[in-house]
Amino acid sequence: MTIEQQIVATAIAAVKELYGQDVPEKMVQLQKTRSEFEGNLTLVVFPFLKISHKKPEDTAHDLGKYIKDNCQAIADYNVVKGFLNLVIDKKAWLGLLNEMNANEKFGEKPVTENSPLVMIEYSSPNTNKPLHLGHVRNNLLGWSLAQIMEANGNKVVKTNIVNDRGIHICKSMLAWLKYGNGETPETSGKKGDHLIGDYYVAFDKHYREEVKTLKAQYMAEGMDEEAAEKKAKEESPLIKEAHEMLVKWEQNDPEVRALWKKMNDWVYAGFDETYKALGVGFDKIYYESNTYLVGKKKVEEGLAKGLFFRKDDNSVWADLTGEGLDQKLLLRSDGTSVYMTQDIGTAEMRFNDFPIDKMIYVVGNEQNYHFQVLSILLDRLGFKWGKELVHFSYGMVELPNGKMKSREGTVVDADDLIAAMIGDAKQTSEELGKFKDMTEEERNEIARIVGLGALKYFILKVDARKNMLFNPEESIDFNGNTGPFIQYTYARIRSILRKAQAEGIAIPAQLGENMPLNEKEIELIQKLNEFGAAVEQAGKDYSPSGIANYCYELTKAFNQLYHDYSILGADTEDEKIVRLVLAQNVGKTLKNGMALLGIEVPERM
Repeated sequence: MTIEQQIVATAIAAVKELYGQDVPEKMVQLQKTRSEFEGNLTLVVFPFLKISHKKPEDTAHDLGKYIKDNCQAIADYNVVKGFLNLVIDKKAWLGLLNEMNANEKFGEKPVTENSPLVMIEYSSPNTNKPLHLGHVRNNLLGWSLAQIMEANGNKVVKTNIVNDRGIHICKSMLAWLKYGNGETPETSGKKGDHLIGDYYVAFDKHYREEVKTLKAQYMAEGMDEEAAEKKAKEESPLIKEAHEMLVKWEQNDPEVRALWKKMNDWVYAGFDETYKALGVGFDKIYYESNTYLVGKKKVEEGLAKGLFFRKDDNSVWADLTGEGLDQKLLLRSDGTSVYMTQDIGTAEMRFNDFPIDKMIYVVGNEQNYHFQVLSILLDRLGFKWGKELVHFSYGMVELPNGKMKSREGTVVDADDLIAAMIGDAKQTSEELGKFKDMTEEERNEIARIVGLGALKYFILKVDARKNMLFNPEESIDFNGNTGPFIQYTYARIRSILRKAQAEGIAIPAQLGENMPLNEKEIELIQKLNEFGAAVEQAGKDYSPSGIANYCYELTKAFNQLYHDYSILGADTEDEKIVRLVLAQNVGKTLKNGMALLGIEVPERM
């Protein structure tokens, strides 16, 4: 039983004993005592006034006396207006520290056979270009959310849907056929996704030139500018060829399909390198080329059941006016699918593959309406989690102008960003003298850990729902609310523990109940104890930023103790042991907390 649980149980017993009424747990509100008052936890008395029929101060004194007499964890109390401040007994704090010390995953809930299964979709790339900065935020949020849901006792399946079909894919394929001269990732020395992305850009360049030429021709023939541009875009030989290729792909033309598979495989190999560098992955990957036909079939089934309707032009629609929305296209008049159809098909395949209890889609906020509609449609089609599906909607992420522009000059490439962050981390660490007495291999590894830690932390500490500006220079700072600041503190703790071991100091598994504790040490135990609540809240809010901010607050609390009191140079042996146990548990909690963000921590820096 935690200290909080003991207090809540005693408070409920007090109300029953003193005022003859049963009250629910949720009525007992505990909060951290404000720093200007004596105490550790404060019980809010106002909810009990209707029961006690007494003034707030009198009710607080009644409850305070009962709790002090009947709860071993409480040493004393004081009353400030309608607030009962409780002073927790030193033995209770030591007991709590022992409990933390005995549990490697303190604050996290275990996953059992009966745990609900949560599926999380993230990444969702197109196979016509490499991953970019927007994908970086998406992947980091998705991966972190998966760790947080698991730490809250859920089974988790991490999944990805790859957009591997459509006109945009055919554009890259056609450009490669026309201008590629058989170029491959091996002959070019480029990652496969970058190579294909270059051909997508090449298609667009040649297409624009064709449109410009045709537009000038049509205008010379007497057309107005708008009509000439529209016709030029439709009559461009390149776009017509791309559409012909798409038709052949849908008809399973063997040559087109073979080229499609070859080029997609190049892209997947490139994606895998980027995912590995970012430290993310998936349990199951779905492909739109497989799911869209399942979606069409599911829509046809819904049509037969009267859930949808067909218009005169043969297109199929869902009427959502009853839900305050409009009508939504599901199949075009020529029978081809739209994104919504694909998402329905993907849901069907996933539901057949896994017993999903909750489905979370990590997708940007420009798709808010799409997921509002998808939820209604999946519910209509009988998916048990349809109505409660979660769209984890996040904002845009941008870099300051002129920083790390990609080869196209418009999109920030994920690989370029990762390489730049690692390079910056190495340079900054060298300038600050963090690499003393290290081999080149160690330096490179620490630069990788710090660079990626800086990138991930800076992105994840921001409320995902907000747009954000990612500033590489600010992120690699060994002071302030940054990844490197937390990583450096962890490395410092590991260094202290190594020195203790070298001095032959044995850190006990359990501390005796009469060990010394000062106020700063108690504050640190209390902050450590808040990790479980931070994990739980992050799971409820789908918010990695809650974990990031907790790790920062814990780091500050430890550094304050370290600044005020020596650990290895403590006045007594008992003080030294207590502080080493505290340091050990701060290090453990920081490592576990940062792992929930997908961030590694170095053993030395």
